[in-house]
Amino acid sequence: MRVGLIGNPIAHSRSPRMHNAAFAALGMNHTYELWETEPDDLAERVATIRQSEILGSNVTVPFKEKVVSLVDEVSETSRRIGAVNTIIPHDGKLIGDNTDAYGYAASIRESYPGYTPERALVLGAGGASRAVIVALQEMGAGEVIIVNRTLARAEELAAELGASAAGWETLPDLMPTASLVTNATALGWYDERVLDESMVAMLPQGAIVTDLTYANTPLLQDAAAHGLHTLDGLGMLVYQGVRSFELWFGITPPVDVMWAAARG
Repeated sequence: MRVGLIGNPIAHSRSPRMHNAAFAALGMNHTYELWETEPDDLAERVATIRQSEILGSNVTVPFKEKVVSLVDEVSETSRRIGAVNTIIPHDGKLIGDNTDAYGYAASIRESYPGYTPERALVLGAGGASRAVIVALQEMGAGEVIIVNRTLARAEELAAELGASAAGWETLPDLMPTASLVTNATALGWYDERVLDESMVAMLPQGAIVTDLTYANTPLLQDAAAHGLHTLDGLGMLVYQGVRSFELWFGITPPVDVMWAAARG
């Protein structure tokens, strides 16, 4: 039996090693595959998940938003985020869900048990930001502020999700009172700095700085150098995978095995 990942490009994905390691540990005769898909072939690809030997699918960029209209039903979480990253076949229907918010919140709780941010800054107003915002709200964050270079985009997203919005130029005023900062922009994957080190230095001691990338980015390095708590995005990847596994099979996979495979 098969599950897989729909996206483009996806050759770099760590999901197959995570899930296949979990299958092996549990003695499940399943395989997790990479289903790289061209945009024009997306609807056909999603339709194949109705085949009996396919048990489900994950979805990644650039298709998370597009898949919403291709499944039969979506969860409330998917509706709020506006994206699907997990497809579950059930009683002849395809159910779209989103485990990214769960993954983000679970990674925070694992590293910082009991933590609830009073003021959280989310950098960027793209698709990745939406899951982070929903996760922070579900964690009970006191205030979630979307900070974006294009203020109108931040305001639009804030109005939709019930958050606050601010322009990039307001960061010097916001950073000294922030308890958590998350980089949800594309910057950071290739050693770019999303914030100057001087900006990071404005954060109060005890603040947490997170990045959705899987590496020790310049943002995280700067934060650590100033004695701040840091967290990269690998935990979010692992825990969104854990939750997807639960939705497909009704059991919790061995988290330690998936962590070890993700670290590779």
